[in-house]
Amino acid sequence: MLGEHRGIVLEITPFELHGVRYSDVSVKFEGTGAIDSARLGPEAVPDGLQPGDAVLAMRAANMIVSLRRPEP
Repeated sequence: MLGEHRGIVLEITPFELHGVRYSDVSVKFEGTGAIDSARLGPEAVPDGLQPGDAVLAMRAANMIVSLRRPEP
């Protein structure tokens, strides 16, 4: 899977490591119902992201590398 895929945030757990804020995120993808998790840095997660939010997940080599909110 390469490219952006629509999904819903199931879980997000922010934490700080060596002064940098990371987030463990679980996303359920539309269409397939597949669930994937990732540990992402602050540049890859929109501010204020909450469970239930719709996202576009950029995937590379079957891994989530960033999330963004879809355009209205």
